[in-house]
Amino acid sequence: MSDWQKSDWRKKPRVQMPDYTDPEALASVEEKLSAYPPLVFAGEARRLKRELGAASRGEAFLLQGGDCAEAFDQFSANAIRDTFKVMLQMAMVLTYGAKVPVIKVGRMAGQFAKPRSAPTETVNGVELPSYRGDIINELDFSPEARIPNPGKMLQAYTQAAATLNLLRAFSTGGYADVHEVHSWTLGFTEGEKAERYREMAARISDTLDFMKAAGIDSDNAPTLKTVDFYTSHEGLLLEYEEALCRLDTTSGKWLAGSGHMLWIGDRTRQPDGAHVEFLRGVLNPVGLKCGPTMEVDDLKKLMATLNPGNEAGRLTLIARFGAGKVAEHLPRLIKTVREEGANVTWVCDPMHGNTIKSASGYKTRPFESVLREVQEFFAVHRAEGTIPGGVHFEMTGQDVTECTGGVYAVTDENLSDRYHTACDPRLNAAQSLELAFLVAEELSDLRSARANAKVG
Repeated sequence: MSDWQKSDWRKKPRVQMPDYTDPEALASVEEKLSAYPPLVFAGEARRLKRELGAASRGEAFLLQGGDCAEAFDQFSANAIRDTFKVMLQMAMVLTYGAKVPVIKVGRMAGQFAKPRSAPTETVNGVELPSYRGDIINELDFSPEARIPNPGKMLQAYTQAAATLNLLRAFSTGGYADVHEVHSWTLGFTEGEKAERYREMAARISDTLDFMKAAGIDSDNAPTLKTVDFYTSHEGLLLEYEEALCRLDTTSGKWLAGSGHMLWIGDRTRQPDGAHVEFLRGVLNPVGLKCGPTMEVDDLKKLMATLNPGNEAGRLTLIARFGAGKVAEHLPRLIKTVREEGANVTWVCDPMHGNTIKSASGYKTRPFESVLREVQEFFAVHRAEGTIPGGVHFEMTGQDVTECTGGVYAVTDENLSDRYHTACDPRLNAAQSLELAFLVAEELSDLRSARANAKVG
């Protein structure tokens, strides 16, 4: 894109970004980051784009999940392993339901910044700047902690690099072996309350047994013990993103080197804003969050700006409306995409529109509301004859109590037991896997309906 420079966003209106008080310290950090190696590579981003293009045609399905916001003090190899493990389990179940490859994209190795609903918060009459994620300031409620610190970008880079290093080892070192992953899943279905999921788990076991009997196992089919695993985050802190932007010598295009896929949030998608300006120029696949306030004219401008070549897999529209609101908003956006002839991949984020305050005072998300939004998303696509291309969850492999409900029910009274998130509530491991079984049922029903339509 010859008319684009990676610093052009600086001339545009900026929102949801900090005002650093020490320009020299900021410039020093940006200079250091600019000399560091990129965290991801252009060939990986191009491969993900091709796979997302397949998802837009119903030939693959996207599973995107991970932390609301990665925290420096909760960083550990075990936490990375546990989230990766649950995503593999979810992907196996979804693959069985959809009968197509599942693209695995973690909200990991870069999800350090968070947009906020207000620039300040008040506690006991004291007003301070809002916490914006560990890459910017600190959660502690003190004037010193809330000052934006550019040096935190260097710590974020180091943690992201370590996370990616471990994820690559897990992906190719045998940990992702399909038989091992399924044995983990069987542990979830053994409980009395998980009875409805045992039948599908048994069918997956039969399929693996048949493959082994036919001579197809991990020893002679290496793809059964390795996976492609990608990383993603909201492209929010543009000083960090610009510093890690690199020119790909193969294509002559710019790569956002901080992650394979970046998305623009519902609060930062202004067509003339800084975030859209930066992400329009990178070769990575780009996500765009679409909430209830998304206007048709804005969507048209954003699709034209972010994907001028109408390239399949380049633009993923991530719908986030809230349970009970999907039928009101999604059809008009689908109609707009259809009228424009735009290539997009439709994905459901059932988390952000379903956040409530519980009776016990904790911010939570009812599992039933999350599931309902997913079901509504599929129902609208079934009615419109369009392709539901994926799901996007905030989840963790840890046994947290942040979202209520699920087969091993978390109640309002349980929320205080293991409520660890610094920002938004996440599904725990059991809730995540249960949701995968339920989405797999939707995918299986959709596949049957399409087959019957062809026969008819």
